[in-house]
Amino acid sequence: MNNSTFAPLAERMRPKNLEEYIGQKHLLGEKGVLQPMLKTGNLPSLLFWGPPGVGKTTLAELMAKMVKRPFYRLSAIQSGVKEVREVIEQAQKGGLFQQHRPVLFVDEIHRFSKSQQDSLLGAVEKGVITLIGATTENPSFEVIPALLSRCQVYTLEPLSKDELLFLVKNAIEKDVELKERKIVLEEYEELLMHSGGDARKLLNILEILAQSNINGELVVSNDLVRNTLQKSPLAYDKAGEWHYDIVSAFIKSIRGSDPNAAVYWLARMTEAGEDPLFIARRLLILSSEDIGNANPTALVIATNCFQAVHSVGYPECSIILSQTVCYLATSPKSNATYEAIKNAQQIVRDTGNLPVPMHLRNAPTKLMKEMGYGSGYKYAHSYDGNFVEQSFLPNELEGKKIYEPGNNPRENQTRQFLKDRWKDKYNY
Repeated sequence: MNNSTFAPLAERMRPKNLEEYIGQKHLLGEKGVLQPMLKTGNLPSLLFWGPPGVGKTTLAELMAKMVKRPFYRLSAIQSGVKEVREVIEQAQKGGLFQQHRPVLFVDEIHRFSKSQQDSLLGAVEKGVITLIGATTENPSFEVIPALLSRCQVYTLEPLSKDELLFLVKNAIEKDVELKERKIVLEEYEELLMHSGGDARKLLNILEILAQSNINGELVVSNDLVRNTLQKSPLAYDKAGEWHYDIVSAFIKSIRGSDPNAAVYWLARMTEAGEDPLFIARRLLILSSEDIGNANPTALVIATNCFQAVHSVGYPECSIILSQTVCYLATSPKSNATYEAIKNAQQIVRDTGNLPVPMHLRNAPTKLMKEMGYGSGYKYAHSYDGNFVEQSFLPNELEGKKIYEPGNNPRENQTRQFLKDRWKDKYNY
């Protein structure tokens, strides 16, 4: 047997060139933003941000291969400053003999501490290496500003249904082991559902099915997938491969006001050793997105939770997380402010840079005042009730409704507040 057959199916099916690479057409298509780099060989430092199993590692390796760059790979889970410096030293020693600077790929770069990220900064600034980092977390939060400013950030998207099906059929037809079996893809809904758009997870499930049914023909059905995965439970993986399903259930339980379920999913994460700051950060977002002005104190509680978790750490911080989760789950809910910013952003995309009305413009110089900047503005505090009716939107958007308060006691007060002042303008 070839030694390569001992590798997992996902590794055996890893693309050998960009022609075999599936997905990310917005980056690699004919008009994709990465095409100019590949054609010219001018590869800047990059950050690939996206969920697990969408091809971040493979894309980095294939890009380095295509532009003929030496490729070094580190995992942020297994590597520290020592390993980073060793790679940089190798790159510096080879600098006299290699035509192009090497690519250093750092998987899960969000797990590097500030000092570990700082150790990369000098080599990136001096051009000793080209950095490609992969992260499942928003790099704006997880990558230090100095490093972030020197990298171009690209988002990788989950694979589509058609792309996932292609991967399954391709593995059945071409994998060195699976092609020797008679495998019939009778149903695929459960297979795709459990993959969650993650190619690695999808191929792992397919391999589990093949290993669990080694005799005779293998007919892949929804029942087979369900029954097999129950017998071979797929563990929560704090490194990223499985945890998004748990996180999704966690957030939806809080949004759905079910503290029993919310604390259960919290325990699944804490018992697996999930980064408590990752959990606390999700609670911060939820407190604004799903509760908002129905209970503004929720954001205060979540912020204090984040700070406390940062100070305390495991195991005691699980108590703080539990308190916050129960508070948020039992809080009144509203997504009105979330919808408001989405509406406003869409209006901006549709209408572009509309001019600021003259009476709202800043007038720091005499010339600007003479041109009418700020003319006609009414200072609210000079009027009864600290309010005077005037227009604050661009003329083209006058009368446009963007924010609508939710239907809960606190936001109903807000609704009345606006109606009392603006009459028909905010008469929802």
